[in-house]
Amino acid sequence: MSSNGRPLMKILLENFLKSFRIRQIKGNFIGEDYFGNKFYEIPKDPSKGKSKTSRWFEPPEKENHEQEISAEWESWLRGRRKEPPTQQELMKNLAIMQLKKKNADLLDQKFPPKQDQVALRKDETGRQKASFPSYDDYEVMPGKPKVPSK
Repeated sequence: MSSNGRPLMKILLENFLKSFRIRQIKGNFIGEDYFGNKFYEIPKDPSKGKSKTSRWFEPPEKENHEQEISAEWESWLRGRRKEPPTQQELMKNLAIMQLKKKNADLLDQKFPPKQDQVALRKDETGRQKASFPSYDDYEVMPGKPKVPSK
């Protein structure tokens, strides 16, 4: 080996020995959203060879795979925001979300869709909801005429 270059064997041996160090497995609790999800983080530590922050969440029901996450926490998990959302921010956005649902229901009551123009579907509560309008003037499949409904 040349004395001018980097001591390759020394670097390899140091990295090999660093790989045996005890690593942090349990994360630091960061916060909780209004769905009950708990969020954790292990910060990056370049001195230990960890160059990227690890973030994850634990849902309240481990076996239910169709749970929701608030948009603010999802952006924090994906690294699109550096700081976790505050409780005030979460509550403000939850209030806006509930207001929009309430206004949408009021509009549905004020302007009910015509049954012959609307394809119906059932939502998670079992109520029938309009998914999209259906007009006789438009084709269902390109190039094929619409079959008249009975």
